[in-house]
Amino acid sequence: MTTLVSVYGQDSYPVNGSHDVRPGMVAFTNASIVVNADQTILNGTMLIKGQKIESVGSNMNIPKGYIVIDLKGKYIYPSLIDAFSTYGLPDVPQTRNTVRQQIFSSAKKGSYSWNEAIRPEMKAQNIFTTDVKKAEDLKRVGFGTVQSVIRDGIARGSSLIATLNTGKENEAVLNGEAAAHYSFNKGTSTTDYPQSLMGSIALLRQTYYDAAWYKNQKSEYNISLGEFNKLQSIPQIFDVDEVYDVLRADKIGDEFGKQFIFKASGNEFMRINEIKATNGSFIVPLNFPKAYDVEDAADARNITLAQMKTWELAPTNPAIMEKAGIKFALTVLGLDKPSDFWINLRQAMELGLSEKQALKSLTEIPAEMLGVKDQVGSLTKGKLANFIITSGNLFKKDNIIYENWVQGDRFVVSKMDINDLRGTYTMAVEGSSPLMLKIGGTPGSYDVNLERKGADSLKVKVNMTRNGDLISLYFDQKKSPAGNVRLNGYVHSSNPVVLKGTGTNADGSDVNWTATYSQPFTEIAKKEEARPTPILGKVTFPFMSFGYSEAPQQETILFKNATVWTNESEGKLANTDVLIENGKIKSIGKNIAAGKAKVIDATGKHLTAGIIDEHSHIGATRGINEGTQAVTSEVRIADVLNPDDINIYRQLAGGVTTSQILHGSANPIGGQSQLIKLRWGKSPEEMKFAGADGFIKFALGENVKQSNWGENNIRFPQTRMGVEQVFVDAFTRAKEYKAARAVKGNSVRRDLELDALVEILEGKRHITCHSYVQSEINMMMHVADSMGFKINTFTHILEGYKVADGMAKRGIAGSTFSDWWAYKNEVAEAIPYNGVLMSHVGVLTGFNSDDAEMARRLNQEAGKAVKYGNMPQEEALKLITLNPAKMLHIENRVGSIKAGKDADLVLWSDNPLSVYAKAEKTFVEGVAYWDMEKDALKQKEMVLEEARLVQKMMDAKGKGAAVQKPVMTPVTLYECESIEGQSEESHRQH
Repeated sequence: MTTLVSVYGQDSYPVNGSHDVRPGMVAFTNASIVVNADQTILNGTMLIKGQKIESVGSNMNIPKGYIVIDLKGKYIYPSLIDAFSTYGLPDVPQTRNTVRQQIFSSAKKGSYSWNEAIRPEMKAQNIFTTDVKKAEDLKRVGFGTVQSVIRDGIARGSSLIATLNTGKENEAVLNGEAAAHYSFNKGTSTTDYPQSLMGSIALLRQTYYDAAWYKNQKSEYNISLGEFNKLQSIPQIFDVDEVYDVLRADKIGDEFGKQFIFKASGNEFMRINEIKATNGSFIVPLNFPKAYDVEDAADARNITLAQMKTWELAPTNPAIMEKAGIKFALTVLGLDKPSDFWINLRQAMELGLSEKQALKSLTEIPAEMLGVKDQVGSLTKGKLANFIITSGNLFKKDNIIYENWVQGDRFVVSKMDINDLRGTYTMAVEGSSPLMLKIGGTPGSYDVNLERKGADSLKVKVNMTRNGDLISLYFDQKKSPAGNVRLNGYVHSSNPVVLKGTGTNADGSDVNWTATYSQPFTEIAKKEEARPTPILGKVTFPFMSFGYSEAPQQETILFKNATVWTNESEGKLANTDVLIENGKIKSIGKNIAAGKAKVIDATGKHLTAGIIDEHSHIGATRGINEGTQAVTSEVRIADVLNPDDINIYRQLAGGVTTSQILHGSANPIGGQSQLIKLRWGKSPEEMKFAGADGFIKFALGENVKQSNWGENNIRFPQTRMGVEQVFVDAFTRAKEYKAARAVKGNSVRRDLELDALVEILEGKRHITCHSYVQSEINMMMHVADSMGFKINTFTHILEGYKVADGMAKRGIAGSTFSDWWAYKNEVAEAIPYNGVLMSHVGVLTGFNSDDAEMARRLNQEAGKAVKYGNMPQEEALKLITLNPAKMLHIENRVGSIKAGKDADLVLWSDNPLSVYAKAEKTFVEGVAYWDMEKDALKQKEMVLEEARLVQKMMDAKGKGAAVQKPVMTPVTLYECESIEGQSEESHRQH
């Protein structure tokens, strides 16, 4: 650190000695001054006085008293701004183990939130300290200002904006309360809840409602809610882990009237249209993934096509965001070291990021975003003297950053009077004959060779790095003693240039060395060769195997001469035509005129309604259970849909078109479910079945009383008696809550948990209840009768044959397995005739999967009803089509082939109940999301694409790119009992 001038002292601090309040006054002349991305002053002058810029312009008179620095041929840029960092803050401890902790309420002392993940009272300004080492690392690459963020918790408190001035903290901080911060990660919180992503979302939503209530009440004092409210008037920044988290956070923002700035993940290019639609600003990292080391074919099998495509296309993310017109800043966060910043930024620029956008994203945009544009971000009168002096264009590979001035304080990166080390040097290495060191190339990318003539001749390539005045040389001398020689040194003098230092020989002995400049470097003019346009793969939807770059379109199609299973009074129709148009079934009959429709010859084939899975857990992410509390009706599967789940595509191949995605069975009252149509490649919102009724998951049995959770669980309930009490207590509270909310002028706190239960009482939300044993099913029906709510469906219900009369009397449906039994104690009395027997008694009966693999073969599960119970084939097909449609209250749209219904259809090669039947095409509203012929072509294309990417990664490694070892990433297959963080069945996702 070199200080050229004094700056004003702080009046509030005492001085031990004489006060020196002289302002440093410096004039920089003859420079190309980049005022901002839109204005450059050639041969300009900039005056600084103390910490600030006094004036900038051309043909200026320099007042007396100014030190003049001639920058002829050099550039001045605004110092860069890192919009998201942890500079100056303590490291956050490692995130807690995700095994359940059974801590129900915060142990933090004081009047704070009940949940430790809600910590808006945290203020970066209270724990910020300047850090000379980290500040210098950032200043070396051009940064002068940072936002410092506490990255711990869901509501994380406030950040600060500081310069990289390493004096007193009060001199560096520009804004002590710059922005409020949020995430979906609970961080170091020891509170058990939440354990899932949907729980994190629910907790944050509830906090917004609690804070709004807190403003107008006098019954409670809560520091966290008070601080949460105080932070709402400053910028709101949401730290996300992946592209869909942006959409999830944006929905919360829309609900509460907040427009978040998103600290992005870097994969926004995967869903750029949805990203743009958020209208948010972004802080984008440049931590591109390293190439995978795929030279070993066995290792290469451990990575997915999605991982390889991400490696290739992640560097295009900034350019794609620029093209989309999205406002974004850039951050060093996530890089192995700050010096990697320029390597990655230039890579992004080679792939389309413009120089103008890059500069804006590192200066003006973050300054505006963080509310400090009046102090930093450009070079105009009155702003802080934060600027860098460079040898040329900041973004060129051979550019050198000489100095970085922060608040008028000079930091030397490279000496300006020794800006070029290129040339020929006479080199003396202790114990060796004289050598000739030739330094060529460019100042930013040296080409270095070492030679010696004579009997002990030597000619080797040298790796050389320069960091300011520090030099490192590394080479393999390839002769006795064979091995690597490492030399470290510095620029000792400038006229002539002398390099000096010490090093280590191949045999481990220490040496001294000196290199003295003897001849100038002569640059051989090279013909500028046009860079080849990079060959890049396409962005696919979803961004993985079996994705498409062009979405399949809704078509007008005439199926000719099919065997049509209508599921209506017409029954099964032979040699019949079906016409679909605009996503609907238009007509059914013989000899329908094709018109302009695409004709599919379905002779010998079978056409059915799409399969509907009443109980599924596919298409959700980061937890299917929020099992930390007995009642979690506030959580919603709708918040955590994952359209990139490969099981969506696989189940389309099995004829599934609609699935109810249920919360698991970890607690008596679980979360709200979401009905989806399997629109492969669409966004989470586009997956949802529009206009469908709301459902919720309840559960009975071993899971909810934690029989299989180990010995250390203390969460209520622990017995089946306790399970019953949970329901009674919950609905008693819900009734009281509803009554209190109905009172005019009430001040009752809105409770998302109880809102869902009130919807049940009002018949607006319907219960699907996980169940097995007769006694518990009877208990649940009696509780519902006594508390005044209705059960829509008992799912699993393997002892349904024992209670079918009571279910039929109450109009309760049963969604069961075809022939599962004996896999745990409470299914000991399950029988494969269960479904048929319930149906005979008049219970609306269906078969479900609860399993990603079984769902691909639900047609065969329906066939088992014919095998075990001699159910008529057409009635057996209804077990997986029309009957679940009725259970889910969507039979007016799907479940049968009838004019006016959605064109959710499956064309089978054989009788759909046969084990030999294949789904050749699966349509959702007239769009063929599964096509067997196209799938075969897609698989061939993927093999070629994988081979191309493998070759590209091997080429990158050969050219010296950093690589990472492929490691297989397990993907969870959720079932009812899956608890996030515990061991679960996994498989490789392609």
